[in-house]
Order: sequence, then C-alpha cells, then structure tokens
Amino acid sequence: FLVFVSPAEIFAFVRLLKNLEYLQTHWGEEECQQDVRLLRKQAEEDSHLDGAVPIPAWSGSGGDDPQRTIQAVVDNVCWQMALDRKTTALKQLQGHMWRAAFAAGRVKAEFFEDVVPAVRKWREAGMKVYIYSSGSVEAQKLLFGHSTEGDILELVDGHFDTKIGHKVESESYRKIASSIGCATNNILFLTDVTLEASAAEEADVHVAVVVRPGNAGLTDDEKTYYSLISSFSELYLPSSA
Repeated sequence: FLVFVSPAEIFAFVRLLKNLEYLQTHWGEEECQQDVRLLRKQAEEDSHLDGAVPIPAWSGSGGDDPQRTIQAVVDNVCWQMALDRKTTALKQLQGHMWRAAFAAGRVKAEFFEDVVPAVRKWREAGMKVYIYSSGSVEAQKLLFGHSTEGDILELVDGHFDTKIGHKVESESYRKIASSIGCATNNILFLTDVTLEASAAEEADVHVAVVVRPGNAGLTDDEKTYYSLISSFSELYLPSSA
C-alpha cells in the first residue's frame, strides 16, 4: 500500500521572502533572468484574461532601470497567486526563492503536528510515501530538507510534480503508478482539492480529502461523497505485504 500526499496537506504554513527583496538581490543572475523570461512568456499567454499583468522587457543596458520590470514581475506573481494558479513559470520562481531563503536559514517548513508521527508509522508498517505537488520537485525537497522537524527527506520515497501531468488529469495518476511499478488501486491519495480527488478516482486510485484550517470549503455533496479526515492519525491503513 502506498500513500500519495500533497504538501498543502502537510504544512501548516511556509513563510517566504518578499518577492521584491528576492528579485532585487538576484536580478543580475542568469537563473533569475530565465525565471523572468518564463514569467513574461506566461504573461503573454495570459493577456486575454481579466486582470492579467504584463511584464515589460528589460534591455539590461547600464542606463536601463530594472525597477519597473521588477515591480511588474511582483505584481504578476501576486496576481497568479491570488488566483491559486499552478503555472510552471510561477512554481519555478517560487522554488528558487525558497532555495535562497532556506539556504540563508531565514525560513523553515512547519508541519501539522500529526504528520510526521503518522508518516513514520506508515513507513514502519512497510508502506511507501510519495509526494505529488504542483510545486517543483526541487521545491519539495527544499521544504522537507529544511523543516522545524529537521531534514526529513528520508521519510519520502519519491517526488512528482506537474512534469508528469497536471493534478486534475486522471492520466497523471496512471503515469505515476506505472513509474513506481504499482497498481493504481493500491494507492491512497490525500488532497484537499476535490478536482484532484475526482481525477485520481477516475484512475482507480483511493482518495481521502483532508480538511484543514484555511482550506477551501466543501459543498454538502462533496462532504457526503468523499472520505474526509482532519488528521493523518485518523487513517488506519493495511500493512504492506
């Protein structure tokens, strides 16, 4: 039996650096400029959407003040985050911001208190635990490697992000099952997003919807249809053969 969990169901919160501070510090680095180019391309694709924020080009010449472009990047990122978007451009920048913050010791990931004991118990019972997130694999490893519980990467058997497919597409779950050599009906997926839960179920994956403080509310029909938990300690899983 394997368990897939989304980091949204694991972390109480992650405190990030301000976008503006990060960009001003790293603006001259090629990696940061690659992130900005990807965000600009995404902004161009989003130009037809209400409230979309364009990102003007920056020439990079000595007399060209980048502040207007930096502010546009910040505004675009805030717009995407307000809509809870999962674009590769946004997640890539976030991952690099996290890396800088964690490396400097300025932030740590916090876990709901029930998470680590439950995951340790599952692994002791012979189960495997994988993370599937819209956040990049790099970002996932940073979070698990720099937490208030210390480095707990050893508790995770593998990581998946949207490179394997979007979380609201059932084929993504089939691809993951195939990549780890497991039947989909031997997998339990934990999430707080019912669209993800529905996609996983279409792939014959078992699902439990996690209800945590701050999560989006569920409709009465969703509350009736899905198995709901408010803590990992409420799960009683069969031991692995």
